[in-house]
Amino acid sequence: MSRSIAYWNKTAERYAKQPVANEQDYQKKIAITQSYLEPNMTVLEFGCGTGSTALIHAPKVKQYIGTDLAENMIEIANQKQRKSALSNLTFKTAQLNDFSPQTHAFDAVVGLNVLHLMADWKHAIAQVAALLKPGGVFITSTACLKEGINPYRFIAPFTQWVGLPLVKVFTRKELESTLERAGFTLDYRWVPEGNSLVYFLVAIKQ
Repeated sequence: MSRSIAYWNKTAERYAKQPVANEQDYQKKIAITQSYLEPNMTVLEFGCGTGSTALIHAPKVKQYIGTDLAENMIEIANQKQRKSALSNLTFKTAQLNDFSPQTHAFDAVVGLNVLHLMADWKHAIAQVAALLKPGGVFITSTACLKEGINPYRFIAPFTQWVGLPLVKVFTRKELESTLERAGFTLDYRWVPEGNSLVYFLVAIKQ
């Protein structure tokens, strides 16, 4: 088990109890995401954590699959799912590689607050492109920690050595370029006011 997965397993209970950092921004992301969702869609969310956002989106689509690498996160998500009785929502301990045989299987893929936590985030974007049907939607919100002068861009390379999860640093431009090289067209972009390190994007697979 990697240090990052061990960290998220250890903090799952505490993570589940944390309130949303910025409720107004969160609700805007929810609304924008749902404007791209349709009742006949099959959706994959990777890095779903304890499933709170998946529970909100699942009623809007045909099938919703939430995945995370941390088993304890998924256990909490499954508890929520059982209480919700949403029959079209499934949570799994899995990674994108586990879905690689399912080329063109999904109408939408959601990855929120997760790309900067992946060792090879560029490869992850390429995997998302392969999983999406032509015209499919990729919705992501991630920290672009290489924007401007901030302490995170200097601390990130050392996080794993102090018991914190892996963190990768990149700019908004690097993220956009990687998406475009993977065959995406950027359809919506938003940087929340007061938090220039967060970048919310909607990309359409060509």
